Amino acid sequence: MDRLIPTVVALFAGVMLLSMSLFTVDQRQYALVFQFGEVVRVVKEPGLQFKIPFLQNVRFFDRRIRTIDPESPELYNTREKMNLLVDSFVKWRVVDVEQYYKSVGGNEAIAVSRLKQTVNDGLRAKFGQKTIPEVISGKREDIMNSVRTRADQDARRIGVEIIDVRLKRVDFPDKISTSIYDRMRSERRTVASQLRSEGAAEAERIRADADKQREVVIAEAYRKAQALKGEGDAAASALYNEAFSRNPEFYAFWRSMEAYRQSFRDKNDVLVLDPSASFFRYLKNPNGRAGAEGSGK
Repeated sequence: MDRLIPTVVALFAGVMLLSMSLFTVDQRQYALVFQFGEVVRVVKEPGLQFKIPFLQNVRFFDRRIRTIDPESPELYNTREKMNLLVDSFVKWRVVDVEQYYKSVGGNEAIAVSRLKQTVNDGLRAKFGQKTIPEVISGKREDIMNSVRTRADQDARRIGVEIIDVRLKRVDFPDKISTSIYDRMRSERRTVASQLRSEGAAEAERIRADADKQREVVIAEAYRKAQALKGEGDAAASALYNEAFSRNPEFYAFWRSMEAYRQSFRDKNDVLVLDPSASFFRYLKNPNGRAGAEGSGK
C-alpha cells in the first residue's frame, strides 16, 4: 500500500506532464510556439504537436478568409470634383503568421484598421483620377484591380494577403442625386415630347399617303367599272340588235310583255291611256301588227 501511493502520484504527474506537452492545431488555425516571449516555432500544418511544458506556450491564429465590410459608405471625389458615395468590402487572410504577430501583435482589430486605411487611400486616389462615367461603367474593374494590388503590397508587410476588393455600390449623395434625377426627368420629358411630335407628324404623313392611295384606288376602280359597264352595255346592245334583226316581231312582243309586267306589278297602279294606243296592241290581238292595223281602220 505504501508503494502504491507513490506510483499513482508518479503516474498522475506523468499524465499531467504529457497533457501539458501536447497541443492540437486545427486545420483552420496557425500556431505560434513561444519560449520566454520569443517565437521559437511556427506550426502551419494541422495535427498533434509537442511543446516543452512550463517553458513554452502556444497561441493560435485564424487562417480563414475574413471580410471587412464597413457599416456605411465612404465619400470620394472624382476628377470632376463630384462627390460619390462608395460602398465596398475587402476579403483578406493571414498568410505569414509570424510576421502578423510581430507587426500587429496578432491583434485583428489593429490589422483591420490598417487594411481599411490602405484600401480607402487607394480608392480615394483612383477615384480622383477617374470621371463619373468611367467609375460607373467601364473602368470599375480597373479600379478594383489596381486598389487590390496596391493594398496587397502594403498588407504583406504585416503578414496579410488581400484576396479581393469589391465595390458593392457607387451612388451620389442625396442632394446631388435629387438634382441629377430632376435633370434626367426633364431631359427624358424633352425627348419624349420630341418623339411624340415626330410620331404625330409621321402619323399624319402616313394617313395622308393612305388617303391619297385610297383616292387613287377608288378612281382606278371606278374607271375600270365604267369601262366594264360600257363593255357590258355594248355587248348587251349588240345582243339586242342581233336578236331584233333575227325576229323583229318577237322582239317587239317580248318588249311589250316586259312593259306589261312592269306596269301592272302593283295592283294599285293606274294607267290612263287611249284604248286605241299601240301600248295595248298585244292585249287586243296576239298578232300585234294585225291588231294595230285593224284598229286603224
